[in-house]
Amino acid sequence: MMPQGSVPELLTLPMGREHLEAVAELERLCFREPWSARALELLLGEDATGAVSIADGRVVAYGGMMFAPGEGQITNVAVHPDFRRRGCAGAVLRALTLVALKREDCQQISLEVRESNGAAIALYQQNGFLTVGRRRRFYRNPAEDGLVMIKNLGEDAPDPVP
Repeated sequence: MMPQGSVPELLTLPMGREHLEAVAELERLCFREPWSARALELLLGEDATGAVSIADGRVVAYGGMMFAPGEGQITNVAVHPDFRRRGCAGAVLRALTLVALKREDCQQISLEVRESNGAAIALYQQNGFLTVGRRRRFYRNPAEDGLVMIKNLGEDAPDPVP
């Protein structure tokens, strides 16, 4: 465990098969309905990507994104509780955005976030995401609305439609 407020030396890189078990463990630690290692394999496919941040020799954060024509959809961003508020989620989010920018057909990135997750909403806003809608009772355990957030990529990207 790191002293409160210290910033770890982060290495952020594409998620590979060798990271699946550590990412699945992070999912179990951070989410009530975690993705399994098998489900996380989807992020290694041609129409998806994942990024991990490594500190102290272990995966401390990860994010995933799946692609559809014209769009990247962020699936999850998770940070180990001992490493929160130290830049890990931002590093993962920037890595995912860079992958999306390299895809010619990707004009925007979207995601859903629990409306009560103020820290995540602030992170997304700081990284250029705008709230464009609400999905009623999108989340379970507990039931909660999800906010839909979108980040347009490039000057020619269409405006988000609420």
